[in-house]
Amino acid sequence: MRRLLPLLIIVLAVAGFALLRATKPAAPPVETRERVWRIEAHTLAATDVAPTLVLYGRIEAPDRVRAAAPVSGRVLELRVRDGDRVAAGAVLARMDPRDLEPRVAQAVAELERERIRYRHDQQAIVQERTLLKLSEAKVERFERLKNARLGAESAFDQAREELARVRLSLSQRQQAIAEHPARLAQLEARLNEAQRDAARGEITAPFPARIGTVEAAAGDQVQVGQTLLSLYPSDALFLRARVPALYAEELRAALAGGAVLQARAAFGPTQLVARLERISGEADARGVDVLLRLEDTSQVPLGAFINAVLERPLATRVFAVPPSALHGGDRLYLIEDDRLVGVPIVRAGERREGERLTLLVRPRADAPPLADGARILATHLPHAIDGLAVEVVEAVR
Repeated sequence: MRRLLPLLIIVLAVAGFALLRATKPAAPPVETRERVWRIEAHTLAATDVAPTLVLYGRIEAPDRVRAAAPVSGRVLELRVRDGDRVAAGAVLARMDPRDLEPRVAQAVAELERERIRYRHDQQAIVQERTLLKLSEAKVERFERLKNARLGAESAFDQAREELARVRLSLSQRQQAIAEHPARLAQLEARLNEAQRDAARGEITAPFPARIGTVEAAAGDQVQVGQTLLSLYPSDALFLRARVPALYAEELRAALAGGAVLQARAAFGPTQLVARLERISGEADARGVDVLLRLEDTSQVPLGAFINAVLERPLATRVFAVPPSALHGGDRLYLIEDDRLVGVPIVRAGERREGERLTLLVRPRADAPPLADGARILATHLPHAIDGLAVEVVEAVR
């Protein structure tokens, strides 16, 4: 029994294990299920809307004026400071008149001297013509005496020399009289220039303006042409910005057709409105310069950097979609029977309203059309492909 007991225990254990295995419950069959992606959807609606461009530019004044010293001299007074607003005709600065008046007086004296010289020439030429007749008569007389062998050869030569000198003097006098109008005009121009510089010694505002910078002070000794201050029209400020070169001809054609293209910008709490007025004829790698005229310039200083949103010409029958709906840069995915269907598109631009950005697209010419009311994938899925199973959990606008 001692020898059979271990063997019996082993036999019973094996039999129990076989019984348990034979009576265990059957495992349920494995069911293979496709993964469904939970997404957001956007409903398409065709519309006519103006795309926008974001511009970054600087406030400029193309009609900015730099007031310079008309002559070398001393600044007597300056009546404005940086940023002051002045009316048309307001006195901005004055040069010391003691530096300007002597030039006028000198020009007047030279002009009067020329007139006196002309009157003298008119009187002298009568006398010189009389001397010419006398000299000619004298030469004829000495010539007759020489031919009759009654006079010396040297006396005849001396008479001829005297006649030549009288003729030369008369010719010079006639030339001086002929040049009188030219000299008079030259001296009158010099007087006008001196009077003009004297008048410019009092520098006035040519239009309602705002002072940009004052570069001199009362008592400064300045050179001719040195800038004293700068000013610009307070109602003619422009935003100079760059747009991509591919939009330049579109904007140029719209302006030629009479379209009014506006841009909106914010300068601190101030909301600005600008109108596209000019487009540069040159481009570089950064784009093309455009000038937008600001409607309200009271709160904007010259040189400020601002960003604006410019409206492009109207785009017809486009679809506004969120940026996350675009895949690969040129594809949308329609949702049909809870599966994705890719549609190639072309971008017509983008539109920014405040902080909200939407893309404007239309189907490619060789792609199926997009219908109003169709739903598209609005969640950006890097692995999105045709036929992917999806479940819409939220609709976005």
